[in-house]
This record gives sequence, structure tokens and C-alpha cells, in this order.
Amino acid sequence: MPQSSASPAQVTAAEISRIAGVTRATVSNWRRRHDDFPAPSGGTDSSPLYDLEAVRAWLASRGHTSAASPSEELRTTLRLHAQNGGGRPEDLLLLVLAAAGRSPEELTAAVRLPDADLATRAQREASAAADAVPAAEAVRYEPGDAPVLRALYACVRDEGGQAALAVLAERELEDSAASGAYQTPAPLADLLAHLIPGSPARVLDPACGSGNLLAAAARRGASELYGQDTLPVQARRSAVSLMLTVPEATVTVHAADSLRADAFPGLLADAVLCNPPFGDRDWGHDELAYDPRWAYGVPPRAESELAWVQHALSHLTPGAHAALLLPPATAGRASGRRVRAELVRSGALRAVIALPPGASVPLHVGLQIWVLQRPEPGGPERKSVLFVDTAADTAAAAGHGGTTTVSARRRGGGRSAAPDWDGITARALDAWRAFTESPDTFEGEPGVAHAVGVVDLLDDVVDLTPTRLVRASRAEIDPAELSAEVDATRRSLVEAARSLGRTAGQEAWSAAGATARRWRTATASDLTRGGALTLLRNLPDSVRTRAQTASGGDGRPETRPVLTGSDIATGSGPTGDPMGLYDDTAPVIAIGDVLVRAVASADGPMARVADEADAGALLGPHVHLFRPDPARLDAWFLAGFLGAEENIAGASTGSTILTVSPGRLRVPLLPLEEQRRYGEAFRHVHELRAEAQRATRLAEETARLLAGGLTGGQLLPSREAAKAAEAGGRGGDSLH
Repeated sequence: MPQSSASPAQVTAAEISRIAGVTRATVSNWRRRHDDFPAPSGGTDSSPLYDLEAVRAWLASRGHTSAASPSEELRTTLRLHAQNGGGRPEDLLLLVLAAAGRSPEELTAAVRLPDADLATRAQREASAAADAVPAAEAVRYEPGDAPVLRALYACVRDEGGQAALAVLAERELEDSAASGAYQTPAPLADLLAHLIPGSPARVLDPACGSGNLLAAAARRGASELYGQDTLPVQARRSAVSLMLTVPEATVTVHAADSLRADAFPGLLADAVLCNPPFGDRDWGHDELAYDPRWAYGVPPRAESELAWVQHALSHLTPGAHAALLLPPATAGRASGRRVRAELVRSGALRAVIALPPGASVPLHVGLQIWVLQRPEPGGPERKSVLFVDTAADTAAAAGHGGTTTVSARRRGGGRSAAPDWDGITARALDAWRAFTESPDTFEGEPGVAHAVGVVDLLDDVVDLTPTRLVRASRAEIDPAELSAEVDATRRSLVEAARSLGRTAGQEAWSAAGATARRWRTATASDLTRGGALTLLRNLPDSVRTRAQTASGGDGRPETRPVLTGSDIATGSGPTGDPMGLYDDTAPVIAIGDVLVRAVASADGPMARVADEADAGALLGPHVHLFRPDPARLDAWFLAGFLGAEENIAGASTGSTILTVSPGRLRVPLLPLEEQRRYGEAFRHVHELRAEAQRATRLAEETARLLAGGLTGGQLLPSREAAKAAEAGGRGGDSLH
């Protein structure tokens, strides 16, 4: 990583706040109140820059040590390194892979080496890993690179290789034209992987991005992982990430355009998983017009998604399956009608599953999963295609053997921006498994899943939109059952409204006086050092793997539920997948623990206190666990202040995704008796929010049931309502 002659590193006020573990307001106060605070050395009046070493010296003189997390230290060091002409973040990818294989003791020893020795060691270790990463160029480290090398080794040691990898890829994508790249959410990746029958060994993702789909396939037992991505940085990141996550698998990743320059022309995989780019008109339509992959018709220029569909089919062994995430327009655009018709006619298309908006980027669009199967010569005739609407009226399923919606969430949580992955996954997999077991006798669920005959699909439009085709099956819903469901839901709504009224009627506060109360505070890090608090978090994958190996564990996966950040936001019980978590490495939640989401957002509460339903669950990723000493800290008092909007904002870093640094959260220093008074008030706030969510959800559910029943013909408006409407409209004009 050759660099130009270094100039003094400069930091912003925001970076000073992260280094010191204080808020931006505190830094502003320091500037005003302390004459010896370093003067700006650059920038502008509105956005000044400060000499990093001068700031660190000033902080040290006042006893402030760095409170930034290792990943935040790496992020800041990378920016300063680039500011001084340092090399590209991707030059460090090889070093992440090499460092992740070292013990914490070895990494600590590396951090303590002199600059020249550290550069030499890093050079040697990166060179040894060069063959594993696609298109990796030889890199050279110099003594001037020592700060960023130390930060990387420390990040890998303390937070794992995946954390360091995420920082490097974030910086590289930010500096490139590829800033629109995004990841497939882990629950969605797992759903796609579970839609592939059996346990495929060889899995291909021709648009692998960060490798989440291949990682999901590995969790299901895949041992040969093949990936390709147009962006070199994504291909390298994917390769390193998969090697860290599943070191026992054979990983092959290439950097090139899969449609124009297929890196695996002879590969026939057991499964293909893919989340291809959407709406790309420059995918190679003209130059690939006679490509042999277009066995179902040449994809029109505006139908790049149908090119990816046929690319996936061309890489399957006969009878094998593929699952692709596609935009809804692919199912009904007129330009793709002929290719869709051939996919249906040949039996290559087996299912189309509609997802609710918010399941993946773009969040405002309800994407679809297409499940495909390469036809087998002489194989069975496929007479129907499965359509599933995972966002369908859940009450319809409740009346027909599905999961009841009235008690779907333990705390009565309302609808949230966070997808209900439990419900989505259950509806999709239950319908798919029943359909694959017996396609010809599959009955489906009215309003949720429906198998449509091939002949019925081959009309002039060949519209494969699940919502339209599933709605047609709602006429099968039994009127008496739907009426009973409406009545039960309505009664639950009335009781929820009464409960909300009772909760809202309790007075748990009073005015503080002429001015707002102020108090001394301490950071969570201070409380941890003082023994009043224990901070736990789940280990990153690579660290967990090292811990499991070192402890001599048998590597058997956990089966207990996992509590996730989404569970805190929605008020649900633990819903996470325990795959990959081990009982000797993942913290176990106890009653009274305070759980705080690690990613800041406005969709629901940020913190809660663990109760009996949470106890015994494993701590999931993206959740911080604070275990207070009950003799010194009240749990509800702690949860209320840790989850406060201002507190979360002051402890968050990042731009698009705001990550909460748990040690920087602040708590007032109050006597225990006073804490308990605040704790009771915060408990009341929690109950009020839960009751409001429950009432809102039941009101929406009742309205959906009524509207669906009236428009579907299962319900009739009452005569009393008609008479009331007639009486209220007397004297007015009538329509003829």
C-alpha cells in the first residue's frame, strides 16, 4: 500500500466524539469552555478539522481514553489513511483472511510490533492468502501503513473477521460507482435456500454480491460454493466472507459479468440461488442474441430478469432447482409474455411466491421468488404451478388450518416496518412442501396458496402475479367459518380497546417544575468497569468458530430460539434461527436482562427488559445485552434511559446504517429507590405501547376480514345497517 509523504491526520468533531465516547454536544462544550482545546487545523468554519495527535494528547491529559469500538477505530483509521494518500481498502482483504486464522494471542503480538516489523509480517501473511481471492493483485505494505494494519488486526481479534471485512467493503463501495450494492437479508437468504429440495452439494450464485445466499446454502450443507459478481470488490468480499464463515467448504468466486462472460460455462450445479440486478437494459441483449442459454426464447431488451432466469436454468443438472428473487413486473410485463409462456409450458417454472414490501431492497416493492426446475428428459409431466401470497390476509389462513393471527405475537405487537419472517417463511415453505409432495392433489389455502393449471395460465397475457391468482381462490372460503373468525376478532378488538383505555388512564408522571431536571450521568462502559453492569454480545462467526474449536466442542448446532433486534422492535418473542450458534459461545438471556437493538431505527422500541418468555433464549446478532446488578441498578430504569431517542442518537455511528456503540450509552446516577420510581414509569410506558400495538393490529385485522368477506361474497351487510343508512339519508338526493 504505497503512500505519499504523510501530512498530519485530521478529524472532525463527530470523530472526536466517537474517539472520546461522548456526544457531539460535549465536544462543542469543550471547544467553548477550554482555552487549551486544540484549534482547528483545516476545514471550514462550519465544518472544522482538528489535528488528530493534538486531540489525542489533549484527551489523554484529561484522562479520556478511546471509547471507540475496534471496528469504529478501523473505520476512522482507514479514512485518515486515505486522506494521507494511503492504498485502497481492498488491499487489506487478504490480510483479513490471514488474520482470521490466527489466535487472539498472535494478533495481540502483531499489534505490538514496531512499524517496520508489522508491515513485513502483514506482507508475508497477505501474500500467503493471495491465491484464494479472485483477481487479487499483489500488495505491498510499508511502515507508514502501520496504523491501519494495527487497527485491522485489533478489529479481527476483538470483533472477528466479518466485522473487519464489512468496514473494508463499506469503504470501498463508498468510494466507487457501486454504492448502490446491497445485501440480501439473512432471513430471506435462508428462505431461498430452504426452497431447494434435498441437500444440494454444489451451489452457484451468478450475482453473489456479499455472499449471503451462498452462506445460506452452506448452512444447509452445501460443500462446493461457486460465485460470480460484476464488481471485483464484491467478488473479493464474497470470497473472503465465505472462507471465514465456512472454512470447510470449497469456495470458488470470480469477478466478471455472468451474462456476458460466464466464468463457469461447463458447470452443472445441484442448485442455483440468485438475487440478480433489476431493470438493467444494458445486459447484452444485442451481443447475446444467439446465445444457447435462451432455450425458452430470446429475452427482450427490457427483460434482463428473464435472461437471469434462463442463465440459472442452464447451470442446473436435470431435475435440479433454482430460486431467484425478482421484481413483480417480471410476472406480468407484456414484453416477456412469450418467454413466460414457454417456462410454464415446459414445466420449468414450479412456483411464484409474493413477498410483502420491506422484505428486501427496494423496500417499497413487494418482490417475488421464482422457483424453477430444469426439465428432465422423459421426466413427469408438470400440470400446474404453485402461487403463494405470503402477505395475504392471515385470518383466512386461521380459519382453514393456518396459524391464528389473534395470538400471533406474544405481546400483541402491531404491524411494523420489520417483516414478519416467521409468518412469511412458514406460509411459503408449508405450501411449497405440500405442493412438491403431491402437485396433482394439492388443495392449497384459500387466499394464501393456490395451484393453477398450466392450461389456465397460457392465455394472451400469461400473467403470473401471485396476488391476482391467489385472490381467485378466496371464493372457496367457507362463509360460516369466516363469519365466526370476524366475530372472534371483533371481540378481541373490543377487549383490547378497553385494556388500552385502562392503561392510558393511569397517571405515572408529574411536571418536573419550572425547568427540566438535569443529572450527572455515566457511560455504560464506566458502569461496567465499576461492576454495576455486565455487557454481553454474540461473538462474530469467525471468533465463535475459533472459540468452539479451542474449547473442544462437538460443533453441534443449538436448537433453542434466538432473540433478534427485529423481535425487540415488533414486541415478539424470540424468533431467530439458532443455526450456527453454540451453547458454549452464545450468551443465554436471563430474566431482568436489558436488551438493546444494535442498529438504530424508528420502527419500534429500541430496548426492553427480558421476561419469562425471553429467558433461556440465545442472544442473537445485532442485539446488546446489559445485565445489571439488581443491588445497584433497576432493570426498567436502565432500559428506559438506554433506549431513549437522544441517548441512541448520541451513541450511534455511520451514515446509512446507524450502529449503536453500547459503551457510549449514558445512564443518570440516581439512588436505587429513585431508579425504581423511574423504572415503574418506564414499565408503564412499555405496557401502553404494547396495548396500543395490539389494539391497532386487531383493528386492522377486523377491517381486512370484513372488507374481504364483503367483497368476496362470504359476508352480507346487516339489514339494520341498511335501515340506519336509509334513515340518515332521507331528504337527500338519490342516484338513479
